Amino acid sequence: MTRTRSSRSSPLSSSGRVSSQPLALWLGLALLVLVADQLSKTLILGRFVLGDRLEITSWFNLVRAHNTGAAFSFLADAAGWQRWFFTGFGLLASGFIVWLLRRHGQQKLFSLAISLVLGGAVGNVADRLMHGYVVDFLEVHHRWLDGLFPGGYFPSFNIADSAITLGAIGLIVDELRRVRRGG
Repeated sequence: MTRTRSSRSSPLSSSGRVSSQPLALWLGLALLVLVADQLSKTLILGRFVLGDRLEITSWFNLVRAHNTGAAFSFLADAAGWQRWFFTGFGLLASGFIVWLLRRHGQQKLFSLAISLVLGGAVGNVADRLMHGYVVDFLEVHHRWLDGLFPGGYFPSFNIADSAITLGAIGLIVDELRRVRRGG
């Protein structure tokens, strides 16, 4: 993805150095996502045992699930190497995102989106390092999901996963807007 820089959104200060103000804002947002994610997971770990389920509505439950894989439990049944692979990948992606934020912090939607991804990625990396798995606790289910997911239950997820998903949607919208503007 090629990012263009207009004079209006230059991250350079009047002294010619990269401004740290936008970076601090975006890192603060990522930290907020991380704290919300870890706090919610701590509450679930303290109140639920693995497999517990609390029905909140007819379509939404709180659960305690452990995911040793990635999204949709991809590679969850691997021999254990996936913990370190996904941890390393998350750390590399986080470093790259910080670099992007330093370069493009003035681009609001882009920076918002990747800040959400950063906070979510670090939240799930923290789980892998502390527990060896990611704590998932949000469960959505409905009859119309039955054709896509067993029993109509979407795989459980967490706040970090939600932030990553919202960030990905933001990146798509940002790119579509950029293309529509012609560059």
